Amino acid sequence: MFGRLGVMLMKEFIELKRDRWAMFRLIVPLLVQLFAFGYAATFTVTRVSTVILDLDQSQASRALISHFTATGIFDIVDVATDQRQITRDLNQGTATLAIVIHARFAANLANGKEAPLQVIVDGTNSNTALIALGYVSQIVALFQEDEAAHLLPASAGASAAPGTLTLSLQYQPWFNAGLSDRWFFIPGIIGTLILVQIVGLTAFAVVREREVGTLEQILVSPISSFEFILGKTVPFFLIGLADVALISIVGILWFGVPFVGNPFLMLLGSSLFLLSVLGLGLLLSTFSQTQQQAFALNFFLLNPFFILSGFAFPIAAMPRILQWFTYLNPLRYFLVVIRALFLKGVGFWTLFPDFAAMFLLGTGALAISMMRFSKSLD
Repeated sequence: MFGRLGVMLMKEFIELKRDRWAMFRLIVPLLVQLFAFGYAATFTVTRVSTVILDLDQSQASRALISHFTATGIFDIVDVATDQRQITRDLNQGTATLAIVIHARFAANLANGKEAPLQVIVDGTNSNTALIALGYVSQIVALFQEDEAAHLLPASAGASAAPGTLTLSLQYQPWFNAGLSDRWFFIPGIIGTLILVQIVGLTAFAVVREREVGTLEQILVSPISSFEFILGKTVPFFLIGLADVALISIVGILWFGVPFVGNPFLMLLGSSLFLLSVLGLGLLLSTFSQTQQQAFALNFFLLNPFFILSGFAFPIAAMPRILQWFTYLNPLRYFLVVIRALFLKGVGFWTLFPDFAAMFLLGTGALAISMMRFSKSLD
């Protein structure tokens, strides 16, 4: 018995050794996902894009700003001159946080009066917003401790004693006043589910034709390769649009997530995302001869796509090289579009860079897929 079992085990290991594709499936996907999770899967926020509006222009206000920049966490992306610049930066996603220092900030502090510091945060990413607000509280506390003893009496010319510093924080979350996690995750789930479903449907549908032998029957028919690909992708495109509508309606009516954007922009963004997703599914099918191979490639690609999309883990906290890879991920752009439309209600030109990126990724993936598929048919 043990002898026969040993022979069978030896046979399986020899076959596994000879199957280079199996060796690839067993080793490479594990290493790729290990590195992706190890470096990208973190809730730590190491970079908060910040816009500053300093209406006081005093030594005390500049000292407060220097406390923020010294941490290395707050990246000053813009120095605003009015409230409109703050609104623009937050709407476009250029900044996550805005700090407004009002006039007479130093004078109020030096005289022992309350000096409000307004902090506006983009609440579309509730986790990042909460962490950023925690950092703000720590920095303000440090500023009070460092500056109360020597800066304020000298800057304002008052006789206030050390320790009379009165600085009050005024938090103002935009787009998600309650910083609800559900408002952040539900729109993201829409893009993630569509990616998983449509890529799988497209890849498996084409590979199944090849595996069961019906592809040869189609080849001898009058239908062209372009018509074949179109016939395989259009149904899944329509299914994807229907799924987006269904999940969005459930999210709005059942979970209470507000939708304040333009439905036509939602349709445009979903169509461009589906274009890139269908291209990805076709591309997977050109590298697969069996459904088992398609499943392995599907699992190999979709997990990193999810991690590097910004769905759960902030892209700004990832290593620089992984941030570059996110630009090849259509889900990254769709999440920006769908969250902006659900919670911000921004217009076409604000989302145009994301629309353009999805269009380029989609047309590129479809073009490569069709060339590879046509070559395999020939």
